[in-house]
Amino acid sequence: MSYFIIFVLVVLVLSIKQINQYQRGVKFTLGKFTGIMEPGWRLVIPIFQSYQKVDMRTKAVDVPNQEAITKDNISVTVNAVIYYKLVAAEKAIIEVEDFFYAVSQLAQTTMRNVVGEVDLDELLSNRDAIAEKIRAIVDKATDAWGVKVDSVELKDVTLPEEMKRVIGKQAEAEREKRSVIIKSEGEIAAAKNIAQAAGILSASEGSLHLRTLHTINDLSSDQSNTVIFAVPLEVLRALERIGKKE
Repeated sequence: MSYFIIFVLVVLVLSIKQINQYQRGVKFTLGKFTGIMEPGWRLVIPIFQSYQKVDMRTKAVDVPNQEAITKDNISVTVNAVIYYKLVAAEKAIIEVEDFFYAVSQLAQTTMRNVVGEVDLDELLSNRDAIAEKIRAIVDKATDAWGVKVDSVELKDVTLPEEMKRVIGKQAEAEREKRSVIIKSEGEIAAAKNIAQAAGILSASEGSLHLRTLHTINDLSSDQSNTVIFAVPLEVLRALERIGKKE
């Protein structure tokens, strides 16, 4: 009788399994799925039952560099990181052999496909939108595995060296274009101001002569300047009329 009690105690000890708080246990009885083991000490009868622990915490998978060709035939290298977690432990064990490997491979394929659907400019300027599109596709495809994709982040987009030089020249040309536009806008504004000033001077009698005297005074302040003074046409005409009267 004592041997039987010892045997029962040994079997009981061997049947106790610990499931941590961040884990779930997938239990099988005679090879069939019979339930989820919650955190704590659980009984698994040897020989008749088996179980497999599943980590339910969020996982970060580094998607390695992927060579892809954009819609406008530009070769780029893209890498990303995908964050996901399991929401159905039994599906992750029953429906797919290795969910970690499967998610990584699916993310790589999806990333190449999505990059091939956009132009280079869109890839560089709308990385968040492209990452969200990748996330949505992978999330939908992994529903059957009990996987929930939280987010996808595009870490880096690498261009060929010749394309980098082309983009650099394009940026320089754009800066020069902007500089020319700003300079021409300044010249137009200056011409308008000059035309406005000329109109004001011509409308006011004697103002043009006064402006001439101010200019001569400014020039005469420097003794190295030689000033040639032109007699106004009105003065010459007045002298001419005086000569005719005489």
